[in-house]
Amino acid sequence: MFLDGILAIAGQPGLYKLVSKGKNNVIVESLITGKRMPAFSTSRISTLEDVAIYTYDEDVALREVFIKVFEKHQGQQVLSTKATNKELLDFITEILPDYDKDRVYVSDVKKLVNWYNTLIEKNILCKENIKAEEKEEEKEEEEKPVDIEK
Repeated sequence: MFLDGILAIAGQPGLYKLVSKGKNNVIVESLITGKRMPAFSTSRISTLEDVAIYTYDEDVALREVFIKVFEKHQGQQVLSTKATNKELLDFITEILPDYDKDRVYVSDVKKLVNWYNTLIEKNILCKENIKAEEKEEEKEEEEKPVDIEK
């Protein structure tokens, strides 16, 4: 999956790639600068695979949101970092119309846009990776056991 090993660290700008795991820390590499640094267990570290966006029905995985944005914008970068609040809210409404307006803040949408643009720039989010992920999902669905009631 294209988000394997991609991390966000609270208080640190940008995204990071997991390089190595230690006893009390992990070594991460900034996708923006390429510099490596330790991230300790006391840091709030989130893997992008685990991040989801609140909607009124159920949470939508960030991976699915990125794929929707990628398809809608043909793999091009979206809004700049200087986008207005209205532009950001229009963007999320266009991509995910039923997002929870009470729990998804403008700052969250800004992070989403920045992360998406970084993944596009570093060629982590590309057609090949999305197609590979779709094939992987199809295999998983085929392998699931079917419950047959008597």
